[in-house]
Amino acid sequence: MRTRSFLTRVLMIAIVFGAISFALPQDVFAHCDALDGPVVTTAKTALEKGDVTPVLKWVKKDHEQEIHTAFEKTLVARAKGPAAREVADMYFIETLVRLHRAGEGEAYTGMKPAGTVDPAIAAADRALESGSVDGLVKELTSAVSKGISGRFAEALEKKRHADESVDAGREFVEAYVEFVHYVEKLHLDTAGKSLHHGH
Repeated sequence: MRTRSFLTRVLMIAIVFGAISFALPQDVFAHCDALDGPVVTTAKTALEKGDVTPVLKWVKKDHEQEIHTAFEKTLVARAKGPAAREVADMYFIETLVRLHRAGEGEAYTGMKPAGTVDPAIAAADRALESGSVDGLVKELTSAVSKGISGRFAEALEKKRHADESVDAGREFVEAYVEFVHYVEKLHLDTAGKSLHHGH
């Protein structure tokens, strides 16, 4: 019973992220390049401790040497004063994020300001930090329920008037397509057929 409940929660999370990925542009998901994202947070910790090891998990093995080199250069430059430290840190962070995104097959398009991470992604990060998925499941299940219900209500209302005129019929078709595609995307995601969206 416990396993079934857990699987239900995981399934709901998959559905919600699929719904969100269907509704939002791809760049919304790229939180690895946000200044308050997990990659940057790990980079700052590594620089403060003088230990590159924590950031290596964010890059593919064939990029390790480039990260080691950038890290060493950054540590040397940081010792030259506050201004140099700021520039050096950003150099290292951008190098790390660029290589991380390259490992995902995504282009590096620059750093995004803090606070630009999609709320659902931030909630997923918080769940991992807290060790509990309950709040995330509740929040996202509610979002999926609203997404389906809202589109359904819109399509149903338009259907009632679809035969009144050509324009009314077109309005119904538009609402129908939106509703059906939304549900279809959710179904594909639950079947494990969603596309990787690069964070």
